[in-house]
Amino acid sequence: MDFFFNPDGIAIIGASNNSMKGGYHILNNTLGGYKGRVYPVNPGYETLLGLPCYPNLESTPGDFELAIYFINATSLPDTIDACAGKGTKGIIIESAGFAEVGDEGSKLQAECVRRARRHGIRLWGPNCMGLLDGHRRHVFSFMYTDLWKTLMAPGNVSYIVQSGMLSAGFMLMILERGGMGISKVCSIGNKCDVHETELLEYLIADPATEVIGLYAESIADPRRFMELCRGTKKPVIVLKGGRSPSGAKAAMSHTASLVGNHTITENAFRQAGVIPVRDITELMDFMRGFSKTRASSNHGGTAVVTFSGGGGIVTSDFLNDYGLPMARLSEETLRAVKEVFPPWMDPSNPVDLWPAVEKNGIERVYNQVMSAIMHDDNVDSLVLHLFSNWMEAGMLKSLAELKDSLAKPVVAWMVGMGERSREFRRGVEELGIPVFDEMGRGVSFLAAAKHHFHRRGPSSTAQ
Repeated sequence: MDFFFNPDGIAIIGASNNSMKGGYHILNNTLGGYKGRVYPVNPGYETLLGLPCYPNLESTPGDFELAIYFINATSLPDTIDACAGKGTKGIIIESAGFAEVGDEGSKLQAECVRRARRHGIRLWGPNCMGLLDGHRRHVFSFMYTDLWKTLMAPGNVSYIVQSGMLSAGFMLMILERGGMGISKVCSIGNKCDVHETELLEYLIADPATEVIGLYAESIADPRRFMELCRGTKKPVIVLKGGRSPSGAKAAMSHTASLVGNHTITENAFRQAGVIPVRDITELMDFMRGFSKTRASSNHGGTAVVTFSGGGGIVTSDFLNDYGLPMARLSEETLRAVKEVFPPWMDPSNPVDLWPAVEKNGIERVYNQVMSAIMHDDNVDSLVLHLFSNWMEAGMLKSLAELKDSLAKPVVAWMVGMGERSREFRRGVEELGIPVFDEMGRGVSFLAAAKHHFHRRGPSSTAQ
């Protein structure tokens, strides 16, 4: 798969000078990060974005490992034959008009696969958004935005999405929300050749990827997919489309996916250690959470630290819903916490800090309470409530270090408003503590993380 992510030369078939067309954005995005040879191909131009433009593939002055295809679907068979003469190893087909449109499209797609296999060329797509590589800053996609140039940060999360526009929207959500760096993004559309199972194998072996997310409407080679999930320590988080009869019907018309029995698939996922989610934001939240959580000691219960008695009660209810026991704080911990509390209040779990903060100030209280709780052998995880408008992210630096050194996951729920709140959240997540907008989502992630690490052990870049 390396020639897709880091090719030696790229031809862009259907490149354009019209910023309203996808061919323009494919070329613009490619030039925004890729440092190799780029050959725009379109008989309507002599130059494009400062590069010579060629009327056809045969006229390009050099060979290229990758072609990106964005013209009429019916021209693809001849294009595959032409690519064979240029040393091409892979073609990313971002055009639609194949199996998803009916019988004629299916026949065309099958013919393209037959020709590509005869020439030893791999096909990615069609009907997709291509790929991104956050470390190399390769964006081989018609994504209609330059936001990635300033907002896309390299990281340890990769994801595979079977939907084209969904992958673009998902990427924009991640860029806008922040808090998660990107390793690879793979939009595979109809997956006529390259499919999620072999990409999963590639990402499991990829040292830059530690967390893998997937939106799929069907699974190619399911037996191998399950073997890969069962054999890796890396969390594999899956949103499976087509759970309902109407969803399965829609999947068939969307990417020509034959969706199997959801109950059987879901049971197989659980046996293989797959982490299932039910919507796009949950997929994003879990990927971000796992990107900052690499281990869990799983030898105690969860502590809750809050600035609101009511918030602590609601969080306790969520912990019960997800089968997470509340930690019984040791006498030593309670004595240390009591030192910063007013004499009239005896602390317990949940720990309501507000009276202590009023008495001794937020920084002293947070430092003393966090240290005592995290070092308590009865505590194996922490749910932390934050109020961004009167806190500084730097106050949590020692807590972030403790969560990793002690293998005790920390999740945060935040209240606050405005730009200060956004800056605070960024600062906390840069320290390595995931922040959730919904209290229940944070607890559901914590439950998934504790279960995953109990089953798999600490995560690592190893397979």
